[in-house]
Parts: sequence; C-alpha cells; structure tokens
Amino acid sequence: MIKKNIEHGHDADDIQKRLSIKPKRNYLRDWIYGGIDGAVTTFAIVSGVKGAHLATSVILILGFANVIADGFSMAAANYLGTRSEKDEYDFYERYERQQVRRIPQGEAEEVRQIYKQKGFSGIALDKTVELIIADEDRWVETMMQEEYGLSPVLRSPWKSAWATFLSFMVCGLCPLLPFLFALSNPFLWSTISVGIVFLVVGALKSLVSIEPMYKSALSTLAIGSVAAVLAYGVGVLLRGLGAA
Repeated sequence: MIKKNIEHGHDADDIQKRLSIKPKRNYLRDWIYGGIDGAVTTFAIVSGVKGAHLATSVILILGFANVIADGFSMAAANYLGTRSEKDEYDFYERYERQQVRRIPQGEAEEVRQIYKQKGFSGIALDKTVELIIADEDRWVETMMQEEYGLSPVLRSPWKSAWATFLSFMVCGLCPLLPFLFALSNPFLWSTISVGIVFLVVGALKSLVSIEPMYKSALSTLAIGSVAAVLAYGVGVLLRGLGAA
C-alpha cells in the first residue's frame, strides 16, 4: 500500500467517507524491487568487466543477457509467489464457504469463540455473532481474516510479474546505454546514470515505507554503490583470467 497522509477528520461524515474507500491493489512495490535489482545486477556486471579490463563487447553481451534472463527469472518468481498467495486465499475461501453451508452451527460457534476471545460477552457477543452470520459473504470474509489471517485484497500475479519485468528492463538498461551508444568515457556516464536510478528508485521506495524520502534514496544509492565496488574489486582480482 502506498504511504499516504494519515491525518483525517473524526466527524461522522469524514469517518463514513474514509471507511467506504476500499483498499486498492498496488504494484509499486514490485516495480521498486525489480528496478533496484535490475540496476544493481547490471551495473555490477559493468563494474566487474571494467575492473577486469575486458572489451566493451563483453559488457554489452553480459549486460543484455542479464537484463533479459534475470529480469524474466525475477518476474517469473514474483508471478509464482503472488499466484501462490491467490491460490491459498481461493482454497480457504472455498473451504470456509462449504463449511458455512454444511455446518452453520459449528461455524457460528467459531465466530462466537473468536469474538469472545476479543472480550465480547453477553448481549453484545450475541448481537455481534448474529450480525456477522446474517450475511454469508461477511461471514466467510470474517473467518478468512480472523481464522487464517488472510487479506481479501489480492494482487494480480500477471500484473505483479509485468511490473517487475518492465522495471528490471528499464533500470537495468540505463548502465548499458553509454556503452551501446559509444559515448566518450562510457563508464563515467554509466556510473552517473545508475546513480540517478538508485536515487529515483530509492525515493519511490519511501512511498511504501515509513522511511523519509531522502534517507531512502541515499540508502539505496549506498547499497548499489557497495555492490558496484565489490563487483569492480572481483574484476580487478580476476583480471588475469580475462587475458588467459
């Protein structure tokens, strides 16, 4: 969920309006993680190859291979993970709906025990149970949340995968473009471009966390820089292998 201003009014109309807005599916988190991984892994390749003093063609070959293959792999993993969440929710929802229809007394008692543990008792408990079980959808949704801890807001596996893949492609290509277009001092321009990517993605990351925007941007830049330095160092250490 995108971070938003949590300040709000407390009169009846404001509360009713705010609570009537249903949670929306959001794929910014998928975009952010795909973008960070794409920029980090691709620039790590660029740094490693430059540290080893290998040809520009090696940077382009390995870089584009990483953008396509690793981007697809990450998107596929995100698809499978998100699909698993959806399948789990659908499975338990079907099961609970069957139970509500087949054993309504037992399921009603489960609702009673749940709210009894929350501190409800007497008439208040009876009324709460009566209200919940009066509507099957509300009944099943209550059991999904209270018994299994599953949220009814589910993201599309395909949209999650595409958000990850596209962000990986866009951010992963940035460090390669200076080499692709044969700019003067391409490694410098690659470093600058990926630094900008880290700052932008880090700033976006603050929208899905409580971290301040500047701190999120700088921490993402720091993580990417460490990865680049490590990759460059490995390239320097293994430089002799490239010449062999």
